[in-house]
Amino acid sequence: MSVAPGTHPPERSGVRLDGPIRTVSVLGATGSVGTSTLDLIGQTPDAFEVVALTAQNNAKGLAELAIKHRARFAVIGDEARYGELKSLLAGTGIKCGAGADAVVTAAGEPADCVMASIVGAAGLRPTFAAAAQGRRVALANKECLVSGGAVFLAEVARTGAELLPVDSEHSAVFQALAGAAPSAIETITLTASGGPFRTWAPEKIAAATPEMALRHPNWTMGQKITIDSATLMNKGLELIEAYHLFPVGAHQLAVVVHPQSIVHALVSFTDGSVMAQLAAPDMRTPIALSLSWPARMSAPTARLDLVALGSLTFEAPDEVRFPALRVAREALARGDTAPAILNAANEVAVAAFLGRRIGFSQISQLVAETLNAAEARHAIVKADSLCDVLAVDAEARRLAQALLSDSVVFAS
Repeated sequence: MSVAPGTHPPERSGVRLDGPIRTVSVLGATGSVGTSTLDLIGQTPDAFEVVALTAQNNAKGLAELAIKHRARFAVIGDEARYGELKSLLAGTGIKCGAGADAVVTAAGEPADCVMASIVGAAGLRPTFAAAAQGRRVALANKECLVSGGAVFLAEVARTGAELLPVDSEHSAVFQALAGAAPSAIETITLTASGGPFRTWAPEKIAAATPEMALRHPNWTMGQKITIDSATLMNKGLELIEAYHLFPVGAHQLAVVVHPQSIVHALVSFTDGSVMAQLAAPDMRTPIALSLSWPARMSAPTARLDLVALGSLTFEAPDEVRFPALRVAREALARGDTAPAILNAANEVAVAAFLGRRIGFSQISQLVAETLNAAEARHAIVKADSLCDVLAVDAEARRLAQALLSDSVVFAS
């Protein structure tokens, strides 16, 4: 899809609205978003029926959730865990499966809503399968838009699926826009907590260990997204996601650091008005909206007491100490499959950091080096299909791994 700078064709906004949800599948059921989703469903069990649940390797957790929520189908991504899952579900009447293709099959099971919360590019094929149903996709897998972008939105448009964002920032923008005309939008600002190293000196950040980076001050999340929050790469990925979700140009997207994580996003309009969405840092708030929209369901989340909070503070992000945000912006500006390469390289770099192969500051460095190498090889190309996206993702991973293995810069 060719998009002129600062413009969007009408189909670029992937958010649509429809009726209430009754049947739900959860992809990535044992992760933080998946368990929060099922916690909400468990609060109102008569309102929802669980169709399919998937997990990558936590067979015990998956079986427990499938039994508790009376799921029809449970799938484990790791085929080596199939025997364990089958044994745990014996006699329950719950069908089970294993492997990547079975996860895709589960995503395509008829359901009013699919919560797409598989982390990383592994969620691409299942989320595309969910969109193919032409029903509601609650999107917590940002890689579909970061890596797939126009290809994914074309599938959503083809099938007439609803696409509701689950990231707290994008859910906040969705609510703040409230159907406003694109011409009325001046800027969209996503907030960032700043992560655990917000006030640290550069030399201290460079020496940070995985344990330090995993201590997020406000949110409880999986390891990958927690590291991304610490580098600010998560905010860069969210900028790319917002670019595809909402009818604005890249120059209309901004980030502000907000350490309290109470304001999740702000939309500035051409008349000088600013609309913001506030909530406690609890993923069950945006998840509840994605399940119940256009209604609102009750959620057992903390209520805000602004008097008790006393003050909310904001500051500009420091792209010198946290260059990942700049690298992500550059990938968006490069266009085509540069964001897919960014995402793939970042997944490799985060895994290397968690495996103590590189230092914290080298995460963004490896991502930038991979993008530069891909550009030098003319590997940043236009993707016309999911197969194209997956091929670019695979090649970017190989390139990042080669840089990781061969370069003295990244030697442990």
